[in-house]
Amino acid sequence: MKIGIASDHRGYKLKEKLKKELLKRNYEIIDYGTYSEESTDYPDYAFKLGENVRNKNVNFGIAICGSGIGISIACNKVKGIRCAKVVNSAEAKVTRLDNDANIVAFGEKTSIEDALNIVETFITTPFSNLEKHVRRINKIKKYEEEN
Repeated sequence: MKIGIASDHRGYKLKEKLKKELLKRNYEIIDYGTYSEESTDYPDYAFKLGENVRNKNVNFGIAICGSGIGISIACNKVKGIRCAKVVNSAEAKVTRLDNDANIVAFGEKTSIEDALNIVETFITTPFSNLEKHVRRINKIKKYEEEN
């Protein structure tokens, strides 16, 4: 499985730890930046990640910033992206089951253990394909196409 990852400067340390641990678990990781703790703008990296998830260059995405909120908002500006900011693996599971989210976001203060649990849950939980969820996602897609 190929996973894209991106962060701003505040999420950089957690991104680097997470990459290392995911590589140990034999995931292919594509890093879309940032590459240091020098101050940067999260939208630049969110857009790169979102475009690569949308274009299927990676299977899923991971986005990290100070709170996880800003980068998730920016990811969601990319057509075809459903990014969910989560705080635990239960939320990661629900967003895959119900929303077919393709990027998961969290904040820099997430522990590496929690981050690994969130990511593992997110990438191993399939979309439920229940009619009500398909209908809702199709409404989102239709709105994106029209606006």
